[in-house]
Amino acid sequence: MTNQIKKLVIANRGEIALRILRACRQLEILTVALYSEADRDSKYVRLADESVCIGPPPAAESYLNIASVIAAAEVTQANAVHPGYGFLSENADFAEQVEQSGFIFVGPSAKTIRTMGDKISAIAAMRAAGVPCVPGSDGPIPEGTDEIIKIARKIGFPLMIKASGGGGGKGMRVVRREAELLESIHATRKEAQAAFGNGVLYMERFLEKPRHVEFQVLADAFGNAVHLGDRDCSMQRRHQKVIEEAPAPGVTDQQRNEMGWCCVQACMQIGYRGVGTFEFLYQGGEFFFIEMNTRIQVEHPVTEMITGIDLLQEQIRVADGEKLRFAQADIHFRGHAFECRINAEDPKTFLPCPGRISQYHMAGGPGVRVDSHVYSNYTVPPYYDSMIGKIITHGMHRSEALTRMNGALQEMVIDGIKTNLPLHRELVQDSKFIKGGCDIHYLEKTLLKNTSRKKLKK
Repeated sequence: MTNQIKKLVIANRGEIALRILRACRQLEILTVALYSEADRDSKYVRLADESVCIGPPPAAESYLNIASVIAAAEVTQANAVHPGYGFLSENADFAEQVEQSGFIFVGPSAKTIRTMGDKISAIAAMRAAGVPCVPGSDGPIPEGTDEIIKIARKIGFPLMIKASGGGGGKGMRVVRREAELLESIHATRKEAQAAFGNGVLYMERFLEKPRHVEFQVLADAFGNAVHLGDRDCSMQRRHQKVIEEAPAPGVTDQQRNEMGWCCVQACMQIGYRGVGTFEFLYQGGEFFFIEMNTRIQVEHPVTEMITGIDLLQEQIRVADGEKLRFAQADIHFRGHAFECRINAEDPKTFLPCPGRISQYHMAGGPGVRVDSHVYSNYTVPPYYDSMIGKIITHGMHRSEALTRMNGALQEMVIDGIKTNLPLHRELVQDSKFIKGGCDIHYLEKTLLKNTSRKKLKK
């Protein structure tokens, strides 16, 4: 370490806050845990060197309050801020204000966040860098009706309308017929303006049965960049990932190397710094760029398991001004890994189920890792995302990793609230998932079929 970072503010909560804290311990960096009144009894708050309450439970009054976060850093005399994922992690204004206040922001520059946060400018940057993109409007949807129809016909139906400032599956609409186009654009623009304060839209071809395959990258401030392989995140519900794995089944080593190198070149071209993820739709052996996440991902542990590299530590080292400690040739992929996101929700209705956990037993054994901030008698608050942990397993091959995940899910005990553990137990025994290569629509179709069957039985 160059030892610029002495004390780091963790501007997040839950399992990622604990994960950042553990990485800082390994690097001998002091930590400041920020928490809302609802998170006062969280594990990471107790374990941090210092802790500061930054507001009441609502995120807008605490974790999303930029002034409160910066004030906490000033009061504790910290000199770095780690945003984790979600909340302010991809907020360019936050990154800018952190640095203007004299602190180190653990992430890319505000300029990069802005470029990659806007889908239209991100696609333009990727096209310029030679990254394959989904055929589309190559810019915002124009105002003129004739021009809109001309562009749509060139793309071909079905197509998808997307909000430039969108994310998390919001601000998206599939259009299958030309007759639906103009009305769909109007409705999506209205939704985008309400959700993101930005009504700019673009169009791109809708791929019927793609998979979601992404590449992990790491770059320093000296023009060095590497990729750490790919992940398959196709098991999704309403565009939210449920299970991830690495590497992606069916992707050849040649394809992996070519796309990984393409991502590395793009990092160098846009001057990227830190960890990041290039997300692609993968269909028929082809990759199509959809977006870049300029932060650590929820699913980063599967990459750590197959590379042996601690991504959080490397992210902090790069922010501290270090050069990358390894080249691409030094990175080796070993075995296979899975991650199941454990949510405090009803496994049938998917409604959040906050409340007190009466009993908590963590899964264990060879090749099993659990990232979670909860414990027995912990109360899951109703104000935030329902994810309460992740089970990660590793094996020398895919079947071994999946067998270990099956065992870990059976062993895991969370009583007192409902969780999606029963859903995961079903999914890891699904024949098509076991085979590998499911598309992004598979999980929702499976859930729909199961619901229909239950109704017929009644």
